[in-house]
Amino acid sequence: MIKTPLPGPKAKAIIDRDAKVVSPSYTRDYPLVIARGDGAVVEDVDGNIFLDCTAGIAVTSTGHSHPDVVKAIVEQAGKFLHMSGTDFYYEVQVRLGEALSAIAPMTGPHRSFFGNSGTEAVEAALKLAKYHTKRHGIIAFFGAFHGRSMGSLSLTASKITQRKGFAPFVPGTYHAPYPDMYRSGLSADECAARSIDFIEQQLFVHLVPPDEVAAIVVEPIQGEGGYLVPPHAFLQRLRELASKHGIVLVADEVQSGMGRTGKMFAIEHAGVEPDVVTIAKGIASGLPLGIATARSEFMDWPPGAHASTFGGNPVACAAALATITLLRDSLIKNADVVGAHFMAGAKALMEKHPIIGDVRGRGLMIGIELVRDRTTKERATSERDALVKECFKRGLLVLGAGRNAIRISPPLVLSTQQADEALTLLDQAMTAIGK
Repeated sequence: MIKTPLPGPKAKAIIDRDAKVVSPSYTRDYPLVIARGDGAVVEDVDGNIFLDCTAGIAVTSTGHSHPDVVKAIVEQAGKFLHMSGTDFYYEVQVRLGEALSAIAPMTGPHRSFFGNSGTEAVEAALKLAKYHTKRHGIIAFFGAFHGRSMGSLSLTASKITQRKGFAPFVPGTYHAPYPDMYRSGLSADECAARSIDFIEQQLFVHLVPPDEVAAIVVEPIQGEGGYLVPPHAFLQRLRELASKHGIVLVADEVQSGMGRTGKMFAIEHAGVEPDVVTIAKGIASGLPLGIATARSEFMDWPPGAHASTFGGNPVACAAALATITLLRDSLIKNADVVGAHFMAGAKALMEKHPIIGDVRGRGLMIGIELVRDRTTKERATSERDALVKECFKRGLLVLGAGRNAIRISPPLVLSTQQADEALTLLDQAMTAIGK
């Protein structure tokens, strides 16, 4: 429910103050200034109510300020806030390590490294793979987003603005095509083969021998690249390729993990076990936490090889434990059921709005690709940006993904009624932009 023209007077005042003191490198697609949130709903400082289909970029997995998570945070904060788990011990970090081992998408035993963010989790995975294999090469994929610190940025190949001005990057980093079922026009097997063949027939022949590659880092569903869902054969053949050459397979589940796709981790849909999984975003329902969980035999680095003063903060660990319980009890199932409902509704909108070229995803990780012509598949880039803003004006929060898609990544508490409300607002917004 929108009460005032956006941005309202209180929001505008805060935005003006922000412009004077906050880094201009941040990306703000529209002027939302949040005051509070509850479940899948947020209220701004002027009293406007929005249905949130962003979850703070797939972070507030259990909804805004879930009472169980808040209770866990308050209880832990009342005991102690920090003691640096890299130098001392505390049980809540051990309990989280045990919980992660119970849900990890590969056979155990497991060990976990704790950091503060997704990019730190990826950095840990990169260093671990290099240390374990004594190799230097890393293979990632075009369209990938793995973070913005220098190691993970070297893997990132999503938007040029994320890389411009920061070269040179970490040497020994190579990229291969990520399967795009919609744009390739190929069968699932052919689409998977195109990517795998590029690695085997191009990278391994012309650029880097496989015995110098430490890791292949892959998003089981590509996030910033457009919410691309690859065929199962792609991930299965990656696993075979990595095993054949002694390469560490790293599944970057920072955005796709923690129940978002209707399973705890997206790679489980393909029946593939990675060697390392990186976790962040939805793991602690909004508190900063990034984790690299690996098979124990891979985590063979010695004390001092890698650490993080704030990583595995006790309050964040407590929030993560509460989050995992909620996910396992009901929210993974809800993501599956409500996600299927939302997907069906979004596909139904294709009959009314020819700008929708493709609807794809799993669970509550849904991408809607916009095109100017369904035959040529010309990317509707400016139209996508206009749609995101129009949704905001109507009380629906969405974000872009890739060059011309929008992402639907709400809190996993989203109800079918709220999904229908979101679809109605999306329908209205498309009509408003004449598409």
